[in-house]
This record gives sequence, C-alpha cells and structure tokens, in this order.
Amino acid sequence: MLDANIAGQLKGYLQNIKRPIELIAALDDSAKATEMRDLLQEIADMSADISFIDDADSDSRKPSFQIKQPDGQEKIRFAGIPMGHEFTSLVLALLHVGGHPTKLDQEVIDQIKGLEGEYHFETYISLSCQNCPEVVQALNVMAVHNPNISHTMIDGALYQEEVDQRKIMAVPTVYLNGENFGSGRMSLPEIISKLDKGAVKREAEKISAKQDFDVLIVGGGPAGASASIYAARKGIRTGIVAERFGGQVMDTMAIENFISVKETEGPKLVAALEEHVKEYEVDVMNLQRAKGLKKNGKMIDVELESGATLSSKAVILATGARWRELGVPGEKEYRGHGVAYCPHCDGPLFKGKPVAVIGGGNSGVEAAIDLAGIVGHVTLLEFNGELRADAVLQKKLFSLDNVEVITGAQTTEITGDDGKVNGLVYIDRATEQEHTVELNAVFVQIGLIPNTDWLKGTIELSKFGEIEIDNHGQTSLPGVFAAGDVTTIPYKQIIMAMGDGARAALGAFDYLIRNDFDEKSEAA
Repeated sequence: MLDANIAGQLKGYLQNIKRPIELIAALDDSAKATEMRDLLQEIADMSADISFIDDADSDSRKPSFQIKQPDGQEKIRFAGIPMGHEFTSLVLALLHVGGHPTKLDQEVIDQIKGLEGEYHFETYISLSCQNCPEVVQALNVMAVHNPNISHTMIDGALYQEEVDQRKIMAVPTVYLNGENFGSGRMSLPEIISKLDKGAVKREAEKISAKQDFDVLIVGGGPAGASASIYAARKGIRTGIVAERFGGQVMDTMAIENFISVKETEGPKLVAALEEHVKEYEVDVMNLQRAKGLKKNGKMIDVELESGATLSSKAVILATGARWRELGVPGEKEYRGHGVAYCPHCDGPLFKGKPVAVIGGGNSGVEAAIDLAGIVGHVTLLEFNGELRADAVLQKKLFSLDNVEVITGAQTTEITGDDGKVNGLVYIDRATEQEHTVELNAVFVQIGLIPNTDWLKGTIELSKFGEIEIDNHGQTSLPGVFAAGDVTTIPYKQIIMAMGDGARAALGAFDYLIRNDFDEKSEAA
C-alpha cells in the first residue's frame, strides 16, 4: 500500500520504538476495511515490536483501529485510514505509544497528567485538511500522557452518516464527552487552557512578572517572526506576544511564490519560521491577545486580554489580518455549518454537492477551481461586472464544466434549515432582480481585514483600518512601529511581510540608539 520511499522511511522511524505495541482493528467487509487491514499488516511486518490483531468486536466503528501497549491504557483510535496530511499523525502515534519520548516540556506533561476527570475526545477531519493534524496530534499526545484521556480521529468522508447526524460542516471539529468542544485549528496549549481553568491566570501572572523588553513584537506571523530575528540579532531583549504563532499563514495551503522555495505549505513554512526564531533569545508568549496600547513615560505598555501587562522601550505591531466577512444575514448563524472560509479544509465535506464561492479575485477563483474537483457544482458570484483574478486562473476556471460564474451579483442573504445552509439570495445589480440559489455551502473569499480594532483612537489608521507607517515602519506614536498585512503596504504577500518586519526591527533599533532610556520612566 505504501510506496517504497515512504515504506523505507517509516521502517527507519519504527526503529525508535522501545516497547511492544498492538494494532487492534475493528473491520468489516468493506473495501476501506480491506485497505486498512493491508496497511496495518504492512506496518506490523516492519517491526518485531508491532503486532496486528483483527478483532471485529473491539469497537463499533468499522473500519477503525487502536494503537496501544499490550498491557497499556492508551486510548488512541483512528476511524479511517490516516494517509494524506494525517500520515504524520499515525507515525507519531506509533512512536509515542511505543515509548519514543514526546517533544513536550516537563511542565506541559505535568499539566496534562494533572487534568482531573474523564475526557473522551472525537475529532472529525478530512484527509486534505492542513489544519487537522495539529489537533489530532495534540489530542493523541494527551492520551499518551494521561490514561483518563481518550481520542478518536474520524474521517468525515468515511463516516458521512455521523457527519450528517451531528451537522458537522467544518473540520477539524472536536467533540468532548459527546458535546461540541470546538472547531478549527487548535494547538496543544489552547486545548489544555480550555480544560485547565487556572492556566490563564497562572500564565498572566508569569507574563506580568517579566522584565521590560527593548523590543516587543505583537503578532507571530511572517512579519512578526522576521522582526524578532532582526531585533534579537542586535543583541537586545526581544519578545513576541501572539494569539497564534504563524497567524494567517497557518491556514494557507499552497505557497508557490516564496522566492527560493518552489513549493511549500503554510504549516510547513510556519514550522520553519518557529525553528529559526528559536535559534535566538526571543521570549515567545503564545495564546495571548492584545487589547490595549499606551505610552507610560518613555516606555510603552501592551495590555493583554489575559490581564497581564508587558512594558517595552519599542513596540512593533504585526497583528496581520483576518478573513473579511460578507456581513449578510445568515453568515454568522451558519458559520461552521455551511459557511466556510477554507476550501482546502472543508471542501471534502461537500463531496458531490452544490456549493458557492463568493469573490472573483485570485483567492475566489482558486477556491472555485479547487472545489470543482470535489463537489458536484460550483457557483462563483462576483460583485463587480467582471472577475479580477489573473488571466491564467480565469482560463482554467472557464474550462471547467461544473462551474457557473455570475458577475454583477450582490449576495444579500445566506439561508438555511435544520441548522445548516441550504442556499443564498443575490441581487443582479444590472436588472435589480432577486435570485435564489439552492446549495449546501458558501465559501467566502472576499479578501482580508486588518486586526486593528484594539488600536482605534491610539494610532493613526487608514480609512480601511490599516496602520499608517512611514519609510522606517514608524507609526504616529513614537516608539511604536508596524509591519506586514496590518499596515498600509500595498501588496499583502508573505515575502513582503517578512521584509517589512525586518525594516520595522531596524527602524526600532535605530529609535532605541537615538533615545536615552537610562533615566527611570515617569508614569504618564
């Protein structure tokens, strides 16, 4: 089942197993069950420490399999064949159950072990989802370290009846003890913080106790990462405070215009950025959302929603942008239940069904092309009289026979029934006639909006809410710089955000050496 190269690599990884493990499968007579049996037998044949056991009564979900030690309490199950993006989840589960140490700090391990109660997690995924593996791997590693935690990965395409019954229309979607726990990308610290109610307070106390920074970067995307590296290389005390390291890039699938790297994916690029940042003495504070910025004498204070406050001589704002919403009735109500923003993640959930894409720029047309190979029919609606995407993309789009393009269309409502999307309403701007399209999902691709709500009234913003900066990245507030998609730079590209971050860091360093911070700051 595995090609020779992957099989060879997996066999090498399995040499790190330190104790026997069992692959216990619950199979039926389906084609997928046969495929799963072949995979598990192939894996078992690679190592004398791995046993394959065919036990139809081991679980009600068929096909599925559990990974555990012969006498262990590990409760890790895959209800589906973990290939594609989930193959790494399978490899890590084999290694960790087999005794290969996880890469967690002891403090995090102790926090997982200290969770009280029973936690039965179920994660619905699609094998094409780039956000799902992080959630699956986080919950698997929790199950390794705490016998009261169990986790089952469920391939939504394979268990469509469950998906329909639970009205799951976005992945990853996580259930805890039968109740919805959350959807979308979640890191291990995020999951733990939702379970450990005292974690936020403890972390806020730790953050508030930190000494002042020379440069504090708010935001952990490409601009923030670049700024932190350039600042740290100057030998000054540098910190990053971010809601999620990687930012919007974590939700980006194909990246083919990052110079010197012919092709990569967002999560891979973010992992490389994180490793690079770790090479320097940068204090990274994750899962922290900024809520306020103010001058405090010569220093600048950044207030966090957790209750903590950080102080720095200079601040670089790199909070990026988020998906722009339509702002029509039904969008918020059906978000995650047919209203989606990531075609790569959620597209497979609508296999063979009609969907719509809103937006005729590059993102919208790329989404329509991607979805056309999965769903039954795609209706692309563009507000303007013509598409704005590159000519090569439009040529590809119009070559597809299951795509309809409607221009001059103003979407006015997303409709639904029984908790999920069943259509949308649009007005033909030329005739002013109202039309209804029956469909199962709406993918919104109309651009980005800067994350500057928390800065209004503090620094100068453009009419679009972007931070106004000069040639050095300086904002209207002395000592505060900005970089990346959150600013007025004209083109929102990863490579430009990185360059912008470097410029802001150099501008901040120049500000530091030209100002005297020896005297004790006076409160504003």
